[in-house]
Amino acid sequence: MTRRPARWIRAGRARASVQIACSVLALVLIVGLAALTGAALADGMVSALVRGGAGVAFAREPSPAAPRPWPENHFAVLCYHDIGVLGSDRRYFSLSLENLKAHFQWLQDHGYTPVSVDRILEAAAGGPALPERAVLLTFDDGYRSFHQSVFPLLKARGWPAVYAPVGLWIDTPDGETVDFGGVPTDRSVFGTWDEIAEMAASGLVEIASHSWNLHRGVVANPRGNALPAAAYRIYDPATGTYEDDAAFRARVRADVDRMTRRIEAVTGRAPRVWVWPYGEASGETLGILAENHYRLALTLDRGLASTGRLLDVPRYFVGNGDDSAALERALASIGEPPVMRVVHVDLDYVHDPDPVQEERNLDLLVQRIRDLGPTTVFLQAFADPGADGNIREVYFPNSVLPVRRDLFSRVSWQLRSRARVDVYAWMPVLALEMDPALPRVLAFHRDAPGVDVGSHPYRRLSPYSAAVRARVLSLYGDLARHAPFQGILYHDDLVLSDFEDVGPDALAAYTTAGLPGTLEGIRAMDGAAFRQWTRFKTRTLSAFTRELTDRVRAIRGPGIRTARNIFANPVLNPDSEAWFAQNLDEFLETYDWTAPMAMPLMEQVPEAEILPWLDRMVDTVARRPGGLERTVFELQSRDWRSDPSMPVDSAVLAGWMARLEARGARSFGYYPDDFYTNSPDINGIGAYFSRGGEHAR
Repeated sequence: MTRRPARWIRAGRARASVQIACSVLALVLIVGLAALTGAALADGMVSALVRGGAGVAFAREPSPAAPRPWPENHFAVLCYHDIGVLGSDRRYFSLSLENLKAHFQWLQDHGYTPVSVDRILEAAAGGPALPERAVLLTFDDGYRSFHQSVFPLLKARGWPAVYAPVGLWIDTPDGETVDFGGVPTDRSVFGTWDEIAEMAASGLVEIASHSWNLHRGVVANPRGNALPAAAYRIYDPATGTYEDDAAFRARVRADVDRMTRRIEAVTGRAPRVWVWPYGEASGETLGILAENHYRLALTLDRGLASTGRLLDVPRYFVGNGDDSAALERALASIGEPPVMRVVHVDLDYVHDPDPVQEERNLDLLVQRIRDLGPTTVFLQAFADPGADGNIREVYFPNSVLPVRRDLFSRVSWQLRSRARVDVYAWMPVLALEMDPALPRVLAFHRDAPGVDVGSHPYRRLSPYSAAVRARVLSLYGDLARHAPFQGILYHDDLVLSDFEDVGPDALAAYTTAGLPGTLEGIRAMDGAAFRQWTRFKTRTLSAFTRELTDRVRAIRGPGIRTARNIFANPVLNPDSEAWFAQNLDEFLETYDWTAPMAMPLMEQVPEAEILPWLDRMVDTVARRPGGLERTVFELQSRDWRSDPSMPVDSAVLAGWMARLEARGARSFGYYPDDFYTNSPDINGIGAYFSRGGEHAR
């Protein structure tokens, strides 16, 4: 095969000069939190539905006839809220008592065993394994209906459960109203400390902490969005500054300490379970929980829980209309690998110097994503208006690069709360135009003397430089502090060609690894030595992303997922690892998702060979055990060969999706999306994205 470096050309598009006349009306769900101002009103703080409910209402795979066996020491967690004796109440996510009784009977009839926190901790410590279909029952917010209606049912069956009150709500005196996320609520809706003491003494009810007063929103960006107080820093509009690390930790620590001590005083035992308000986790808050000896932390993510990950416990959010059939469908699919449908979005398209137009742009984007129905948006967190791939600005506060606009946080939160998708922050790692004194990747020439700054395909910082790594780690840490997101997509700038890197830091690293540490030695390598050098570079880049992931998770939480772009050549031709320092097997082992750039037109594939080419992409991944469950194929919606703005016909793009799916691909998406012009056309590709659509399995 002729060596040819593939390039993922991010083509810029001239924004239309005319103002978009229509402003799309946002569909607003207000979930127990008052709007702060107009910007916050559109959010409505719907995290509980975003993360838990989306997996419930919009299942993307048909439920199997019978659930596959769960791995040992895995268990399902059910998240209930209020139980309505007279029916359901959407304000409190109430489930009718009739439906709860039906749930309990269905669980008993179908071999599910409710287990206690003690039983889970024993299994985690190497004790007896959990039952085959273990279930943890949890009830959030501290509603009085739990004591009145649920507790008697638990006693009658001998079933354990977790009750997670909010301290300030329980502590509100009789006759006063509870500030239920900004909505004045009658005190009688919530339980009492005496009831909590009684239930804890029964041995059936584990009292968890749902915080003292963190079940609320705080202004968390310049646009006034309200984000969960336990996970995000407060933004002060008067000073234009964010809460610093020390202030955030002090605020959260005081809250955690207060609730911990109060539960211990009331029940005689310190709480062991933390239930995240709105399901939003924080790695920094987890550190504070560890100081208070918490053993479990419960989110609202989708999936099975494991005794090996008790500080990242997903839960099924029980909607207020869920009958036993809905519960059956959820438990049948809860252990299935996720399916991803991705829309890859340039934040440059949303940004506009005119704030009014920028809001219109955002409304258009959110409405389009709602209409299309993907599971995930890969959202650009950096600015690249010139589309040269050398990044000089970003869209979040940081101490490393200029901020084009503090915009990523708002757009990400709007996509999550209004369009109900997961957002991955799409970020470069090396193609960052930072301090000119920082070392760049240097390339040599096989048949010419000297070296120069490599540009394959971008100018990049050297990953071997400790100063570079420290600066990039700082940038990613700042992103994690100031924005809500569920994952990181590492961009395609993580490449080293077969002529790179030969800078001083790189040569020193090669020497330490037992490889040639001089330019002459590198030039002379071939055969096994050259392959060893290639693998060392591939692993270096992977190791650096693991550092970045650890930094982000330490701040944002352990539930952050990772994805990384890989060019098509390293997938189809393993020898081309030398040209990119990318390796499919390495990616599948390192990241939650591998994202091959399955872009046939960019790869100059003749039209008649495109479908077989896509087949080979899928087949190559399928040969790796479980590979298709961890791979999301990225198609192209632009034909960059002749005209950067030329769209791929939507029918053609849909045909590619159909071919991927028919060949066995589970997850796929496309880049880029143009929400201005409905490109690609939703009517053309919608069947492959729509939640509940025939093709979105």
